[in-house]
Parts: sequence; structure tokens; C-alpha cells
Amino acid sequence: MLNFLPAPIIGGLVSIAIFFNTLFLCLLIYLVAIVKLLVPIQSWRAQCTKAAIWLAETWIRGNSAWMWLTQRTQWRVSGLEGLRTDDWYLVVCNHQSWADIFVLQHVFNKRIPFLKFFLKQELIWVPVIGLAWWALDFPFMKRYSKQQIARNPALRGKDLETTRKAAEKFKTTPVSVMNFLEGTRFTPAKHRKQESPYQHLLKPKAGGIGFVLGAMGDQITTMLDVTIVYPQGIPDAWDFYKGQVHEIEVIVQKRPIPAEYRNQDYQNDPEFREAFQAWVRELWSQKADLLDERLTVSEKVG
Repeated sequence: MLNFLPAPIIGGLVSIAIFFNTLFLCLLIYLVAIVKLLVPIQSWRAQCTKAAIWLAETWIRGNSAWMWLTQRTQWRVSGLEGLRTDDWYLVVCNHQSWADIFVLQHVFNKRIPFLKFFLKQELIWVPVIGLAWWALDFPFMKRYSKQQIARNPALRGKDLETTRKAAEKFKTTPVSVMNFLEGTRFTPAKHRKQESPYQHLLKPKAGGIGFVLGAMGDQITTMLDVTIVYPQGIPDAWDFYKGQVHEIEVIVQKRPIPAEYRNQDYQNDPEFREAFQAWVRELWSQKADLLDERLTVSEKVG
């Protein structure tokens, strides 16, 4: 354990560890991506995807290793019982810090399928990382704006159809689709600008998961509703690297996704969209109450 070292030195060592861990494993993932690109045989590409995911999970284990070596964080995690790596999940979470990704990956690695995001189709052309996302079988979705549909009504529903085709591979391959419903990290300034009704949350955006469930509602029937609590206050990434986050609570609530909210056209069905948004707001209100309760308990204990 290296947590006896001064915080700036720990932060420097962690930064170096992240750099080399990421560089080494990304290079291997790029190699897998190139092989996958050159051999257009579906069974071969499926094996390449499995290899890329194994490398990504190894990267996460490397990050968990430097956490163990450098931090004295007390982890309080609940709700992991009954999770499986051969099931399909929609994972939603509040978003407060760049550390959230490390927290989620550390908690869920090898407990559920590798976390993936639905990405805009244009992002596949992002230098370097776009190829890595493709190698990892991140689903790319194509969305049309209201203006594009108005100019060409034939496009109505095409975005959902395209996304469903992109998600075809997940009919037999379990996946965990991750979404931060707030769409951005919580800050006091954003909270004031939004006039959010929740003390510790921004307003949720339902469109992302509405689109996911429209495309993958046959496979994804379970939501993992995750609440991350930082009792000492929201840390930035440097605080986390320096080992100055002494307590993290992660509450996982497993929820069934009602059938009426799956396999629907969120974008083009106003009645459904209104009902779905109301459901998401209710979930978010419950999360707000839970977060308020846990932070109040922490303040009393502190």
C-alpha cells in the first residue's frame, strides 16, 4: 500500500499508472480492431469483439489495482446480489464527477456485461478511439432531426430502424447499456441555470434511454438504477487520483422495465413520449429522495 505517501506524489504515480495502462491495452485493442476490420467473417468478428472486451476488462482491473495500492477509500456498495454476466441491463446513474466512470467500472467489472454506451454514428470517425469503440461493438445509432424529417417524411422511423439493426448483434450477446440521465456532470452553476427541482440532481433527459429501449426492448428488460454518493463532497478527478476520496457509497437498485415502455417510438410518438418522461421523472424523484437521505445521514455522522 502506497497511501502513506504525500497526496501530490500519489496523484502523480496514479497519473503515470493510468497513462501506461491505457496506452498498452489500447494498442492491443487497436490490433484486434485492425484484424476484425480485415476479416469480414461474422463468427471471426464475434471472437475479436470478445478479445477486445477481455482487454478492456483487464484495463479496468489495472485501474482497480492502483486504487487498492494508493487509496484508503471506504467502499459501501449494496444491491449487487443476483447480478449476472449473461443477462442484459440498462444502467442509469447520477453524474457528479469524472471519477464516476472509474467507480462504475470498478463496481460492475465481471459482475455484469461490459458497460457500453449508444453513440452517434458520426463518432465512429473520431481518430483512434472511434476504431476502439467499433472493436468493442459499441452500438452506433443514426438519428434524424425534426427539420430533416420535415424536409423528407420518408425518414420518419428510419433512425430507430437503423439503430435496431446496429443492436442486432446483442440478441445473442449480453450487454450493459450505460446512460447518465442528466446528460452532464452536476455543478451548482448548472443546477441554478436549470432551476432543477432536485437539491442534488439535475433534471433527467429521457430521450437517450427512450431510444435505447425502442431499439432493444426485446433484450433489455431490467434496469440497474445506480446512485453514487460522495459523503465528503463531490471530488474532481485530481482529488480521486490523489487518494483524497475517503468514502464512496454506491447503491444499486434492480428494477424491471415495464413492457409498455419498451419497443416504442420515443421520437415520433408524442403520447408515448409524455408517458415515458413522466415515468423517468418519478424514478428521478425517488433517486433525489434517496440521495438527500444518504447525504443527511453522512452529515449527522460527520
